[in-house]
Order: sequence, then C-alpha cells, then structure tokens
Amino acid sequence: MKKLSQAAAAALLIASTPVLADEAGDPNRGHAYARAHCAECHGVETTRDDFSPNVDAPDFAVVANTPGMTERAVGVWLQTPHPSMPNLMIAADDRGDLAAYIMSLKTPGEQP
Repeated sequence: MKKLSQAAAAALLIASTPVLADEAGDPNRGHAYARAHCAECHGVETTRDDFSPNVDAPDFAVVANTPGMTERAVGVWLQTPHPSMPNLMIAADDRGDLAAYIMSLKTPGEQP
C-alpha cells in the first residue's frame, strides 16, 4: 500500500509540474508578431523580394537556413542581446511562436 501511495504522490507531482519540454509555437501567430514588431528591420515575409530594410539585420529566411539552426536555437537567439539590435523583451509565448515562424521559412530538404 505504501508503494501505491508513493506512486500516486509522484504522479500527482508530475501532473502538477509545468511542462518544460519544447512545445511547438504557432507559426501563424509568429508571422503576425514578426510583421508587427520585426519587419521594421528584418525581412520577415516568404517572398524572394522581401529584403531586410536594415542591411545589418538578416532576413528571417536566412536565419532559418543557417546551417545547424533549430527552433530551440532561434529561441535562444531571440533572448540574446545583439549590438545592432534593440534590447527587446519578447514574452515566452511570442518567442516560441516567432521561432516557429522563422523555422517555417526553412527551405525544404535543408538539414537543421
């Protein structure tokens, strides 16, 4: 009976703990966020003629197709200050959505 109580307590603890695993963001919400907050400097659209207005700011498609780039790496990149980038505070949900959108721009067949 004691083992059953311990197992039940462990299950309850696990069920009440926030999920820490990477949860995929919503690329559609990320696209909307990018248009509203990032397009002033970055090329954020999927069209080939959408270039970054700021030559120091990479197009999001370029970021997505950087060798080794993953959604997790984009999320970290969005939290890291860059000298040429304003100090943006992006909420975790928005960051996940934005990372999902950026990675949706990856050319099919390219490896992360």
